[in-house]
Amino acid sequence: MRSVAYVLAAMAVFGLAFWAYRENYATQRVLSDTQRLQREIGEAQVRLSVLRAEWAYLNRPDRLAELAEINFDRLGLLPLRPDQFGRIDEVSFPTVSLLPITDAVDVSSMAGEEPL
Repeated sequence: MRSVAYVLAAMAVFGLAFWAYRENYATQRVLSDTQRLQREIGEAQVRLSVLRAEWAYLNRPDRLAELAEINFDRLGLLPLRPDQFGRIDEVSFPTVSLLPITDAVDVSSMAGEEPL
């Protein structure tokens, strides 16, 4: 009976060792994937900051005004003035049409019964 217990204990130790071995390599794989993803995120953030800087450079008001002036004949762009904007009370909003109510049911109380 003792030998069976020893064999079962040895099998359990081997099984746990195999499980720990697999978990160790799975953990190392996940850690390397996480590092790779963090490196990619960092590179993407650098690219995004460069794109934001380029966008800010290209959208300088003096540059846009110069482009509008150069392309005036083709585009017909004019500078914005305050009188070109409207007030909120001048906007006509569409009316919302409600669905008609048909076959109405009274749910306030049942006829002939007294409330509790």
